[in-house]
Amino acid sequence: MPHTVKVGTILMKDWLGMPQLPGLETEPCFGEWSAVKALDPFALDRKIHAAGWNFFFMATEVKAMFFGFLGPEKIQSALKRILAKVKPQNFNGLEVTEIVARRFLGVPYVTVSAHSRHMQQSCNLDSSDARRTFQNDASWARG
Repeated sequence: MPHTVKVGTILMKDWLGMPQLPGLETEPCFGEWSAVKALDPFALDRKIHAAGWNFFFMATEVKAMFFGFLGPEKIQSALKRILAKVKPQNFNGLEVTEIVARRFLGVPYVTVSAHSRHMQQSCNLDSSDARRTFQNDASWARG
C-alpha cells in the first residue's frame, strides 16, 4: 500500500455510480478499497455535499490493537482487521480517527480506531439490506 495511513485518512470502496467529484483523487489500498488523497474529512464532506450527495458518519468506533512499535505494515494489518469487522454493515467508507501508541508494564502496543462512513444520494441512511443489494449489483456490473 503506497499511501501512508494516518489520522484523518479516508478509505472509500470502489463502486459504480460513485459521483465524479472534481479534484478527488484516490489510490488503491486494499482490494476494492482506495485511499482518498489530499483531502481532509471536512473538505471531502463539503465536496460530496456540493455534488448533491450525503456523507454519513457512524458514531460507533471500531478498534484494532497490536503489540510492538508503530509501523506502516502493522497499521495496515490493523486496518484490514477493522475492515473485516465493519464489512457486514455494508458501508462504503471508513475514516481513521485515532492511532495511539502506549505501553503497559513496559510492553509497547498501538490502538488504531476508525469510524464507518457512507456516501449516498438520499438524505436518509439506507438499510443494511439495501446497501448490500446496491454493492452486490455494483460488483456484478464490474464483472
